[in-house]
Amino acid sequence: MNRRSRRFDPPVMSMYSKQPTSERQTVMTAQKPKFGTFVRERRTAKGYSLRRFAELVGVSPTYLSHVEQGKVDSPPTADRIQKMAELLGESADELIAMAGRVPEDLPKIIQSQPEAMPALLRAVQGLTPEQLKKLQDQAAKMRKEGDPQ
Repeated sequence: MNRRSRRFDPPVMSMYSKQPTSERQTVMTAQKPKFGTFVRERRTAKGYSLRRFAELVGVSPTYLSHVEQGKVDSPPTADRIQKMAELLGESADELIAMAGRVPEDLPKIIQSQPEAMPALLRAVQGLTPEQLKKLQDQAAKMRKEGDPQ
């Protein structure tokens, strides 16, 4: 390609920064604010001020504002997200996943059976929510049948 025929592609601009960034970074950046936006929308719908909600969660109002705006490198800890979920009346597991975290109890569960648990997770990957619910119900039934009462 000669110099004149070369196409110039300006750097992709992140919607949250005036700094050029790669397309991959833009996609990653665009995904982060979903958690913060969701929290802000639910917080305001529940009537919590930024300051009051931050106080109840145990973070500074400045930090919460940055979370809501997608300006933090790392989301709140799973226990703080759990508290947010309780205050907002939302599923803690969904909020934790939305923030890109893993519930604190899952690593121990997986490590308790290091071959079976990862194999189970791989086996159920791609199932519909309805199929997963059936498996969950079946597992609860199996656990109950195994309980000596």
